[in-house]
Amino acid sequence: VNSTHPIADDYSIDLTELRNGQSVDSRILTDLQEMFDAARSEDIYPIVSDAYRTREEQQALMDDTIQNYEDEGYSAEEATSKAEQVIAKPGTSEHETGLAIDIAGDEDYGQDTDSVLAWMNDNAYKYGFVLRYPSGKESVTGAAAEDDHYRYVGKEAAQEITEMGVTFEEYIATVRSERIQWLQEETQYDDQNP
Repeated sequence: VNSTHPIADDYSIDLTELRNGQSVDSRILTDLQEMFDAARSEDIYPIVSDAYRTREEQQALMDDTIQNYEDEGYSAEEATSKAEQVIAKPGTSEHETGLAIDIAGDEDYGQDTDSVLAWMNDNAYKYGFVLRYPSGKESVTGAAAEDDHYRYVGKEAAQEITEMGVTFEEYIATVRSERIQWLQEETQYDDQNP
């Protein structure tokens, strides 16, 4: 899900509410809990600071951001343009899938966010999560860098993305390319062996 691949209008989701009131796609709950348990075993205390958003909540976030820019003196057009650089348009936010989470340090444990994000950077892939918008890859992802935004992609894909050192977009492009090559090879094989 991104600006060129919006969420389908008929997309449905089974949500589970976390203790702090945030909700995630129920399919990621086991791996999310496993990841947090592993972090806590190393005295790192993460929380999900933001997760699932409805399309209406995404629109409200966009509207608030536009208003903030207008309050700073930007024209409506300039404010909208600036807001779209930092906030996904409704229908194009991964938060609307329930598969994206923003991570912070748990203040109840006096945990700073920087330590949590360092741990996540080193370990999240083991549990199926990848840093979705890394710094320096804005032209590839089409989004501003966010060091706290993780996306669940599954353990196998997360391992491959991490080993390859690529973004999710680059990984998808690689997988598509490999699939096309495989299909072409299979077609050639079938043509040669009727």
